[in-house]
Amino acid sequence: MRQRRFGKTNLNLSAFSLGMMRCLASPQNSRQTIQQAIALGINHLETARGYGQSEYYLGQALQDLAIPRQQIYLTTKLSPTPNRLQMSRWIDESLARLQVDYIDCLALHGINTWEHLSYVTNPDGCLSAIQTAIKQGKIRHLGFSTHGSLDLILAAIETDLFEFVNLHYYYFFQRNYRAIALAAEKDLGIFIISPADKGGRLYTPPEKLTELCAPFSPLKLNYRFLLSDRRITTLSVGAANPEQLITPLQVADADYPLTTAEQEVFKKLEQHLETTLSTDLCRQCDRCLPCPEQINIPEILRLRNLTVAYEMLDYGQYRYGMLENAGHWFPGKKGDRCTDCGDCLPRCPEQLDIPTLLRDTHQRLKGKQRRRLWSE
Repeated sequence: MRQRRFGKTNLNLSAFSLGMMRCLASPQNSRQTIQQAIALGINHLETARGYGQSEYYLGQALQDLAIPRQQIYLTTKLSPTPNRLQMSRWIDESLARLQVDYIDCLALHGINTWEHLSYVTNPDGCLSAIQTAIKQGKIRHLGFSTHGSLDLILAAIETDLFEFVNLHYYYFFQRNYRAIALAAEKDLGIFIISPADKGGRLYTPPEKLTELCAPFSPLKLNYRFLLSDRRITTLSVGAANPEQLITPLQVADADYPLTTAEQEVFKKLEQHLETTLSTDLCRQCDRCLPCPEQINIPEILRLRNLTVAYEMLDYGQYRYGMLENAGHWFPGKKGDRCTDCGDCLPRCPEQLDIPTLLRDTHQRLKGKQRRRLWSE
């Protein structure tokens, strides 16, 4: 598998990384998935303290498989905390569970709010414990993951405290394009979170989307959109078992520029979006915010765009159901919270009837409430 330089860390990571959030059915399942990933060329394994038994399973698998430490890179994630001693203890606990002497990359897991960022920039916060661990050789590189606003992500990158960033960015979610540009400008490694699942549940695409993407699959097109961008280092593949690695990794070496045929499909998708939504199309400028009722207007209208234009109803319901149920990992209220105050209306350059669209989206996407797979 092709490898790319992970920004200023100077680590050469495989184009795909194994995300360990889902391969937790059993220690045996984790071991088999890790073994298959490495056999297919993946050299970067990513986990988190908050992923149940993931660190323990990963550490035991590495021992059972007798994988030489220098052949793989490990990333684990720990939540930002104002408590320096707590961070120091967490680092040691992760090292013990992973059964290693050092962690290649430590990511602060979820700098999702300005308060989280303050935990890092405070000289007496968790950063001092991490810097001590780096001096001791326990940690080699520091980065962060985020589900936060674009302004927050840009501010975190601008601190110059980090060597890499894990973030959301896909064909169907390009709001973070400025974060990609700034991270590349500052030579940060860029790790894309969950491009198949959070990128649109593209492993089970609706018929309409499949038709529009032909002769390519929606999943392959999204991977190509990312792999063709040389600023991006690696994409997460969250396989729950060894078999789920096969399809994604078929495109692992397809990192060349977009072909004419691929560009034509993306143009077709854009034209279909424009035509189908017409005067209801939200162009994701975010000028409608802040909302007095804390409604996540841009995200709700993004999900409406995808549902109406591409019939991505399953994905829309999946993401919409997390609003009000996932805390700072997916913030904001649902569309039915709109009080018709009208604050957003004069700020919308498209002159959208936002209250009506919010209620329409709620009717389309309301369903059972959802929570994150793992919460901390």
